[in-house]
Amino acid sequence: MAIPITPTRAFTSTQLSAYRQVGDPPADAVIATVVAEGGREGVAALMRWLASNTDFDISNQPEVIQQFFIDFANPPTWANPAQMNRGMAFYEKHAGVIGLILGTFSLPYTYLGANGVQLLWLTDRIRTDTARRLQETSEWVFAVNDPKNWANSSIAIQYTLKIRLIHAASRWFGLHTGRWNAEWGVPVCQEDMLGTIGSFSYIVLRGLRKMGVSVTSREEDDYLHHLNVVGHLLGVVDELLPKNLREAYLLDKLIVQRQFTPSEAGVGLTKALLDTIGKQAGSENARNLAAAQMRFFLGNDHANALGIPNVPVEARLMSVVSRLALFQKLIPSKPEGFKPVDSRSLQK
Repeated sequence: MAIPITPTRAFTSTQLSAYRQVGDPPADAVIATVVAEGGREGVAALMRWLASNTDFDISNQPEVIQQFFIDFANPPTWANPAQMNRGMAFYEKHAGVIGLILGTFSLPYTYLGANGVQLLWLTDRIRTDTARRLQETSEWVFAVNDPKNWANSSIAIQYTLKIRLIHAASRWFGLHTGRWNAEWGVPVCQEDMLGTIGSFSYIVLRGLRKMGVSVTSREEDDYLHHLNVVGHLLGVVDELLPKNLREAYLLDKLIVQRQFTPSEAGVGLTKALLDTIGKQAGSENARNLAAAQMRFFLGNDHANALGIPNVPVEARLMSVVSRLALFQKLIPSKPEGFKPVDSRSLQK
């Protein structure tokens, strides 16, 4: 019996170059309205609410914010609930190893994008409060991978829309710092958002394979589909979301060719990440082991580009490192104190 060939779209550098000049028009329009009505302080006040993972009450927010949450309150029409549930079950099954991969593969992998990483470098908070930034990311990752958060209160969607607006506000601030170089493209552009959601989906799957974790094709497809739904809600255009693992591979390869190069920002952010791991574990050995794990995942060329030290850790330890307690702090933890929005209030 002939093996069916999965239809695969072709992606071009010209296509991604165009999307490098595109942010997230609906979310950007919201921030523009907030600026027009309240200026920089209006955006700052909005950011304080967006940063909360317990307050999802939109009733006290400007009308434009309320309308945004109404307009994007549902998954895309192409979302398959059964696939999403299987994708979340897959995440739960491998949560420990995925936590390790996110901290020592996915995050440094995004730091290799020399243009996209500039916004993080210009934002002092990612350097001075790395631990809190990582915790915020892990809380969101847990939220969107918990099936309960997709039912009734739709916390997963609300949480993701908050992140989407944080990206839009950050895009606005980046363009108004006076330090943004137009050659980098638009801050948090479509290409960079695509690369980031890919680091949570395709790169995680690559990491699992490299760790020797047995994964079926169906599990990979389900997990990719689930994260594609999340990517859509984050504002990535559907045209760029990979429909299968082959497309994800081709997109990743193209982004690597276009964007991956050594940069001061990438090196600095990687150092901050390693320092944070060492501080959380209270051990220089933990920092060294994390550095070795990053080299295991990234390979020497990429690790060298990020300035990751080549520490003398035996290669055999890399296959068991996820079992060590020092890495448990990288595993996404369940956010506490969620206050769900009554879905009926969204329709008032």
